[in-house]
Amino acid sequence: MTMLEANRFSSLVGEIYDAAVDPAQRGAALEQVAGFVGGSAVTILSRDAARLSLEIHQHYGTDSRFRELYRDRFVELDPLLDRHLDLAVERTVGVADVMPYSDFVATSFYREWVEPQGAVDLATVTLERSTARTTILQVMRSRSRGNVDDAMRERMRLIAPHIQRSRVMSKQIRARSHTVADLAEVLDRLSTAICLFDAEGRVVHANAACRKMLADGGLLAIVGDRVVARNTQADKIFRSMFDVAANSGTPPAERRRIEVMTSTDGQHYLAHAFPLTHERSLQRDGVATVLFLQKAAMAARLATDAIAAAFRLTPSEIRVLTAIVEIGGVPDVAAKLGIAETTVKTHLGRLFEKTGAGRQADLVKIAAGFAATFVQATGPDDAV
Repeated sequence: MTMLEANRFSSLVGEIYDAAVDPAQRGAALEQVAGFVGGSAVTILSRDAARLSLEIHQHYGTDSRFRELYRDRFVELDPLLDRHLDLAVERTVGVADVMPYSDFVATSFYREWVEPQGAVDLATVTLERSTARTTILQVMRSRSRGNVDDAMRERMRLIAPHIQRSRVMSKQIRARSHTVADLAEVLDRLSTAICLFDAEGRVVHANAACRKMLADGGLLAIVGDRVVARNTQADKIFRSMFDVAANSGTPPAERRRIEVMTSTDGQHYLAHAFPLTHERSLQRDGVATVLFLQKAAMAARLATDAIAAAFRLTPSEIRVLTAIVEIGGVPDVAAKLGIAETTVKTHLGRLFEKTGAGRQADLVKIAAGFAATFVQATGPDDAV
């Protein structure tokens, strides 16, 4: 490279590492990468070792429509993608390195995906390879620049390790930046009451369900910055759980035990406290122990969204399935839902067809596999 090109390369490397710290700069950095290597569009994507899934991590210069087309159809027709499973890391290849270019332009991949984007060639280089996935940098070559040449290959080889190191740095920064504040919104959407304590037993954070439980005061209440139990039985269990969780000499199995606490109005709650011995990011916020509390029930609620997605069930079919699990017989289900028994039987037939079940008992077994211990709170009445 000339001195001017060397300075440009040095500046680009700096921008790539800046993007590791500030994700907002990633698009601009990829744009500079495209200009440096002589490309019109840049994509960082990964492919699993079994060649079943594809993930696009970052991109510049490609229309969303073409990204979707690539995911849905053309990924299997890309002649370069899976070549990297057998190539050395940082080796850059263009189409002519793997097949005659005349054969390439005759493919539907070229005619329907590459050419419509004003491109004539692609160059790819491996950024990272593990037993699970291979991550590559894919650069599209525009018609005005011509086919991939040695200069482009060399520049991609030079820039690839810096992009990969930037990705590693970004992951490390994200891992270190997770705090209680980052988790607050997620925790507030759970129906299970969750409370985070410091080493002295003071409350660091309580999610919405826990705040409601403390406000109700039937089982636990907050005095100052500490949680106290409202009856002798609950207090004894509460203190013993924290003593066990804090004792590093206690066997792990003992530290994970679940206790039953009873509120002043006779409601039973499952309680589980355990220490945060490995979560360094939360420890930096002073979190030492996590307490989970959930009202005891004979059966967990169903993860209906997951069942619907798994078997492509309609809302009506989900309502019938849930009623069958809770009640059982067709007449009772019809009465509960306010519909005719014939309608219930119609939905039941569709449930059998979609799930492969042969009897109502089989439906119940299938539903049991989707029982949700932790579910999202959907409103004030579902907070606990």
